Amino acid sequence: MNSLLRTGPTLAAARGAVILVHGRGGSAEGMLDLARDSNALGIDGVSFLAPQAEHSTWYPQSFLAPIAQNEPWLTAALARLDQVVAEVLAAGRVHEQIALVGFSQGACLTLEYLVRNPKTFGAVVAWTGGWIGPLGTERTLGFEQRGALAKVPVLLTSGDPDPHVPWPRVEETALLLREMGAEVDLRRYPGRPHTIGKDELVAARALLQRTIGQG
Repeated sequence: MNSLLRTGPTLAAARGAVILVHGRGGSAEGMLDLARDSNALGIDGVSFLAPQAEHSTWYPQSFLAPIAQNEPWLTAALARLDQVVAEVLAAGRVHEQIALVGFSQGACLTLEYLVRNPKTFGAVVAWTGGWIGPLGTERTLGFEQRGALAKVPVLLTSGDPDPHVPWPRVEETALLLREMGAEVDLRRYPGRPHTIGKDELVAARALLQRTIGQG
């Protein structure tokens, strides 16, 4: 199954669109529950779209595994996310009216997509994630990537320690995105389990309301 679930107004009628990317073992429906909850991400006038990964997994190994071990699934997952972005653009929206939101494996996929496809998105939220590749990997930016995220607001959060996402990778990701021109709000939650905390939801909703929700 590789469906796309939706809630809210149509893309043509909406002020903007939020693409929600679930984590390993999660679901598109679970992410849409956040969009339907006014105490979570629910914002009137915004279209929410959530792709569903086959078998609820975007790629089989840890995001820290050698890239080849997650292929061809990683390439397919990035292409799927690009298809959803393209659908929103085809409906008349622009990148500044699109927000990308992901949790855990979905956050890693979202961040990897952002680094590989730097556009001036309206906002990016990554709960517990980092760019994809083994620890100790040095990632250099191409000329076209430097400054390409000019002032894109990114909310990047994680518990520390986290069983799946080491805090050093979260910090490396923040540095990389800042080098690309993004405005990164990096938040560390000592002792927080592998979940989305209330403060993280409040911060994400405030960011989406300020950017996408205002049209």
